[in-house]
Amino acid sequence: MLLNSNQIQEIIPHRYPFLLIDKVVELVPGHSCTAIKNVSVNEMQFMGHFPQEHVMPGVLVVEALAQTGAVCILSLPANKGKIAYFAGIEKCKFKRKIIPGDTIKLEIEITKQRGPIGHGSCKATVDGEIAVIAELKFAVSD
Repeated sequence: MLLNSNQIQEIIPHRYPFLLIDKVVELVPGHSCTAIKNVSVNEMQFMGHFPQEHVMPGVLVVEALAQTGAVCILSLPANKGKIAYFAGIEKCKFKRKIIPGDTIKLEIEITKQRGPIGHGSCKATVDGEIAVIAELKFAVSD
């Protein structure tokens, strides 16, 4: 493990119940990041999504990918103390459902950055199987 949840909170402002990454296992600041999310039935979203069949909401998986990207870009010394805002999403596809007990591997590669605006290519996998792919845009601000 490269960063635990306490160290992640030193980089991004997210807190429980909305901190959606548990640890960072690979990090090249400003270039790429790999994080892990362990999905537990005890998480609040499963009270209503869905009571009869627990499925991780796709939007939360995309948010976990965005948080992984935020760690990547905000770990640059020049961005310390800043916030990375979600600025857009393209080509998002959901390939498999994610359920409690799954471990999600979240990967992002920053593909372009001009000034405070950037793009990242990302994917979420479970047991090596693609669950979500997307291209995300972000904006870094004070």
